[in-house]
Amino acid sequence: MAGGRRRGGGGRRGGPQQHTGTPQPAPPPAPLCPAAPTAQPAGAAPKAGRPKKVVEERAARAPDVDSLGFQAMDRNVPGLSHVILKKLNMESYEDYKSAMDGRKSGSDFGIRTYFDMFQKMEDTFKFCAECKKLPDALPDPKSLRRCKRCQNVYYCGVACQRANWPLHKKFCKKLKLVALDRLVEWLVFTGDIPFPTETWTKPARDVKGWEDWFSMQEQLEEKLGAIVAGRYMTLLWANAGKPRPEDGELRQSIRRLVTDFHSRPLTIGLGLRLFGIDPLAKPLTVHVVGASHVETLNTRPTDYDELTRMFPGHQGMEMVMVGVDVVDGPIMRPPLATPAPRGRVYLSSYKGLYHDFWESHVETKLAARPDLVVGFHPGFHACPDLLAGWLPTLLLLRDYGLPVLFTVYSEQELKASLQILVELETHIVGYASNPFASLRPEQVYSSPNKAPVYCSSHYIALLGAEASAVPGAEGLEDDDDGWQGGEPSAAAAVGGGITPVLG
Repeated sequence: MAGGRRRGGGGRRGGPQQHTGTPQPAPPPAPLCPAAPTAQPAGAAPKAGRPKKVVEERAARAPDVDSLGFQAMDRNVPGLSHVILKKLNMESYEDYKSAMDGRKSGSDFGIRTYFDMFQKMEDTFKFCAECKKLPDALPDPKSLRRCKRCQNVYYCGVACQRANWPLHKKFCKKLKLVALDRLVEWLVFTGDIPFPTETWTKPARDVKGWEDWFSMQEQLEEKLGAIVAGRYMTLLWANAGKPRPEDGELRQSIRRLVTDFHSRPLTIGLGLRLFGIDPLAKPLTVHVVGASHVETLNTRPTDYDELTRMFPGHQGMEMVMVGVDVVDGPIMRPPLATPAPRGRVYLSSYKGLYHDFWESHVETKLAARPDLVVGFHPGFHACPDLLAGWLPTLLLLRDYGLPVLFTVYSEQELKASLQILVELETHIVGYASNPFASLRPEQVYSSPNKAPVYCSSHYIALLGAEASAVPGAEGLEDDDDGWQGGEPSAAAAVGGGITPVLG
């Protein structure tokens, strides 16, 4: 990813697993624009809230490291690998974090030009997709050749390419989109993406997904054309080391990246509607728990302004990013003790664990109690260590009866997460496909020949404790059209969208 995920991220937006959270796609170099996202840390432990019953220790296998040094998880996008750190001339995860936090520049890692940046990024993908050999293990390190169709995966020779083709052909077209999007994403950091948007011409309840959203964008083709013809798009393809795609392909890539950028604020808006929380009735506060580089890297104070266009005339909204890996930047400012300014979306941050934030700010009224708590890809299902890191936060959210919206990458991850939440006797209001999921495909880096995943593809809505466990998590079916998992007490899903409580 040229410059990495802004989100969305998450990733895009992907990254290292030093704190609890879902591993994200691996990062590119950090010099001339920000690098990719890291794993999302759990919000962590409240002083209040003990489980009603002891949750049995799960038999889930902890992450292991595959032959390439990637942290491998069957159900997730792999995280940062030692191989990638080496390619970026970084000694450790601390070097990576220093680059993310601005304490070290790209030149500290031997990256001085745009060409260096894009080349280093491409180097992190250079291993044989069939035999898994790295360039250093080959007689000629330069003998790796890229698939001409997808411009994404590599092979050490004709024999490996032929052996891999029966599998690779299933994913080649999608992987071409992945390779294109991770380069064009650089334009998020140059400011070309997203294009300016207008106040919604439809009420939020009538916007069922991205097709409806794009239909409200005036002069859409002109806006896309200006980005395609822009200076930074030209600079990108002059340095990327790949042939420039057709303009039509670039336009589609921009559209996917625009959905990636706006997926988080619109998913928050979806959560407000699901729980019947009316932004026009009072000022609102949303806590983004487990926030990290994914949500805060290079984030500008205006990045969630689409919520103002979604809810024109709202009374003010504050988004508080809480997490140990929140990045210093324009939104690293204290949460508000008073309501957010009317008609504005105010972004603030707290660098630390969620339970510390709750005790030091919420309980002391230095920050507002949240109307909604959102966690993007918490990943507590992945292994016992991640669940242990998230458990105190899950109990706090349950025992305080806070409206909660979690997102996941896939239906498989959804099923595993639901099982944990059932065991914790959390009241599961409902779960469904997210109509505002990112349309940008994410690659499984250590095993590229797998179906790509999409950020925030599904969501889970929670509200307090459940008297009895919600059945059905074991029998989750592939159904994109309805709200699942029991009666949706505050909302119901219809036709890929939702029926909101708001009028």
